[in-house]
Amino acid sequence: MGVAWTVLLLGLWLWGREVTDVQQGISAPVAGDVAAVGRPPQVDLPPAARPLGDALPQRLDIPGLGIQAPVAARGLDRHGAIDPPPYAQAGEVGWYAAGVRPGAVGAALMVGHVDTDSRPAVFHRLRTLKPGATVRVLRDDGKVAEFTVDDVDVVPRNRFDAHQAYGTHHQGRAELRLLTCGGTFDRTTRTYTANVIVSAYLTGSGL
Repeated sequence: MGVAWTVLLLGLWLWGREVTDVQQGISAPVAGDVAAVGRPPQVDLPPAARPLGDALPQRLDIPGLGIQAPVAARGLDRHGAIDPPPYAQAGEVGWYAAGVRPGAVGAALMVGHVDTDSRPAVFHRLRTLKPGATVRVLRDDGKVAEFTVDDVDVVPRNRFDAHQAYGTHHQGRAELRLLTCGGTFDRTTRTYTANVIVSAYLTGSGL
């Protein structure tokens, strides 16, 4: 029970192929400020910071949600979908290790469960984030990549857009996607009806 990971199959496969190419993201750049769709006009977002070098993520902090979660590198399962952390580690966040490292140029992808059979999981309240919220990734180079949320979207499974979910919204920028399930739980298929996609971009760094 929990995350409908199979909805990510095609989009993640396409995105995973592109990270080996010169251009980051999906098969073509996303035109315009896709992340700004639906952004409240009163939110004054900071400018993007210069991308950092490559380093492995170790912990994800979202102060507004009280999240301090260890990060584990994940790959694809035998079906070609991202392999999330096991339910026994439902407080852990999975980072797609074949993709971009958080803080580097491109869109890094992190996923987490919304719940388990018995309790809420790490991204249970992810959908409540608002533009302007802070997300921090502690890296193994001792730096903290500080991201600012610029979009929170709940996307029905039948309208899932791989470009918007995994593509770089602004070329040359360091971006982060946080993804979990949303909508309602279908007890027949034992999947959720939507995905929550949080988009953020690098706005600072610290030690």
